[in-house]
Amino acid sequence: MSAGNGRKVSGFEKEVSDYGHCSVSRKRNYCYFYLRSKNRTDPDMGKLIFFVDDDKMILNLLEYTFQSRDDYKVISYLTGEDCLKNLPQKPDLIVLDHVLGAEEDQLTGLDTLKEIRRQNQDIPVVILTGQGDDELLSEFMDNGANRYLTKDDFFIDSLIDTIKQLT
Repeated sequence: MSAGNGRKVSGFEKEVSDYGHCSVSRKRNYCYFYLRSKNRTDPDMGKLIFFVDDDKMILNLLEYTFQSRDDYKVISYLTGEDCLKNLPQKPDLIVLDHVLGAEEDQLTGLDTLKEIRRQNQDIPVVILTGQGDDELLSEFMDNGANRYLTKDDFFIDSLIDTIKQLT
């Protein structure tokens, strides 16, 4: 990703417009977008959404889709652990991939959901999955997920509608 001046930052390739800002930390696996004129204390800031997925391509797609919307601030994480460390930021919604924890010592999507619910019962959580498995659906819904969406050809449209409904 470029920081608006054509310079690559942390391996991302996408451009950020002059109206937006991207901050990438090499020590932490996240990137966030916001309008320069706004900050989290601004009541007109919009909704804070956490995207959690270990697939950088999916995160790039989600960031691209939501970063230009004035009504959202997006922060993306590659691990459940990074999402949990940042819960004190009080996101308005979390979109969580069900397949996390590629490394043996990392939290899975279900483990992350359980810990989110242990810390906060009120944050809406949307689960994204590449599998349409009824057993998985039941397990996530029983553990506090608000919605469960399959990554199909139209999942972005479904996600936009779902986020509007839940925030």
